[in-house]
Amino acid sequence: MIAASGDGRSYGTITIVGGGCYGGYYLRQLHRGRRAGAIDWERLVVVDRDPACAVARTIATTEDTADLVVAAWDDYFDAALAEAGMRARVVTDAIVPSPLMPHLALSWLERRARDRVGADRVARLPLTAEPQTPWQRAGSDGTHYASYATWTCPVNCVEPVRCPVTRGHRAWSMPDAMRHYVASLPDGERLLGPLVFHCSHRAFGVGMIDVADLLAADAFVARHSATAHAEFLVATVSHCHGALGRLAVG
Repeated sequence: MIAASGDGRSYGTITIVGGGCYGGYYLRQLHRGRRAGAIDWERLVVVDRDPACAVARTIATTEDTADLVVAAWDDYFDAALAEAGMRARVVTDAIVPSPLMPHLALSWLERRARDRVGADRVARLPLTAEPQTPWQRAGSDGTHYASYATWTCPVNCVEPVRCPVTRGHRAWSMPDAMRHYVASLPDGERLLGPLVFHCSHRAFGVGMIDVADLLAADAFVARHSATAHAEFLVATVSHCHGALGRLAVG
């Protein structure tokens, strides 16, 4: 069951990552929320490299409108976040991630660091210790995936305090787990941060991360790697699931 409540916020730009089935679902739900007065925005953007994606057809045939930007996700992040950093109202911008997307936030921070200090001084490294979650797996690109669920979750789950699958109390939260993970590492393996991008429910089953958090993380990496080598834990997470990365700079 989808929770219909929203945070009542009026956003600047909301960007939906992907114009396929998930992006189409988020587009419909956001417009449902807007009609119900649960959420509002100045601009709604959907990013997909396919000009004939499912969302393109939705925009052309329904009242659920948005600006379709035809671009690779990394290219869009580079341009949009650079532009967002020059605007005073960036605090109201948000991104709707796709469950199937790569770790775009980590990739963006990595590219930003390469631009500052040079490509040969930046690396994405494997974690030195596995997260203590019921399910976890290392990806081929250096991203480590973790989850408190060993079952298949409903795609529209808003992660309420009472888990809809177990029917029990959800006693876990991935942002807290990331802080504990960093604090528990031995001195020789310490990571700065964690830089956590929390995808939290905003309205009608749609989760978002805040653009302001991405910009703050980039500034944190720049500040702490300006004069010496530094390593960071970067995590895009919900309460139950997460994509983790170890970023070394300098």
